Amino acid sequence: MMSQVDLAREAAHLSRFIYNFRRWKDVSFPKPIYPLVHPAVLVETFEQGKCVSYYVDDLEGHERLKSALAHIGTHALLKMLLVDNFIHADMHPGNILVRVTQSKSSRKRIFKSKPHVVFLDVGMTAELTNNDRIILLEFFKAIARRDGQTVAECTLQLSKKQNCPNPEAFIKEVKESFDFWGTPEGDLVHPADCIEQLLEKVRHHRVNIDGNVCTVMVTTLVLEGWQRKLDPDYDVMHTLQTLLLKSDWAESLTYTIEGLMAP
Repeated sequence: MMSQVDLAREAAHLSRFIYNFRRWKDVSFPKPIYPLVHPAVLVETFEQGKCVSYYVDDLEGHERLKSALAHIGTHALLKMLLVDNFIHADMHPGNILVRVTQSKSSRKRIFKSKPHVVFLDVGMTAELTNNDRIILLEFFKAIARRDGQTVAECTLQLSKKQNCPNPEAFIKEVKESFDFWGTPEGDLVHPADCIEQLLEKVRHHRVNIDGNVCTVMVTTLVLEGWQRKLDPDYDVMHTLQTLLLKSDWAESLTYTIEGLMAP
């Protein structure tokens, strides 16, 4: 908590995110204004825009615009998580502004408008160790395959000091849930809901998960939550699964994401 209120640290986070997303035309961050930066003071550029919750809750219609926002948010998270290993860990709607520009070209008027996303408040970030990244990626792959045994085993490895009193019971319960989710009836359960129920089992069985890893998991769920409201047909977990289940995902991921989002 103390590191989050060090505003000089937050300014450094902003600079790092700005560099990481320097080629992206649809995502930006406020710029810290030096020398007006101090652990107790941070002056940033003013960013125009409306809170993304306006598009989630209030704006009727405009499905194309809402779907574009969902895609931008997903690919930004994937880049942070899988390419940069530097994740904005506080992606609730209040920290996300949207600017919409109208096309002046009559030829492009059919598209009408284009969203631009500005991420605010980067005081809380997460970085994973190489081992945690490998385990977390295997965790997401196992969810994609509805492999409960592997999901539970990966979860138990997400802490350096695991104090779960009965790992076997935890593995058995998670496997039973995923066996059900693999049936035609259970397949109707959304993958994000599967993770939420898994986290409830984590709490019940007192399974330890290191803070940074848990932060990434919760951030994914928060992002998925408002994206599902923007576009009910868009599945952030499916996008993640599609990328991770490719045999050459590590080699092609950067090219895929940058090709989708960069100018």
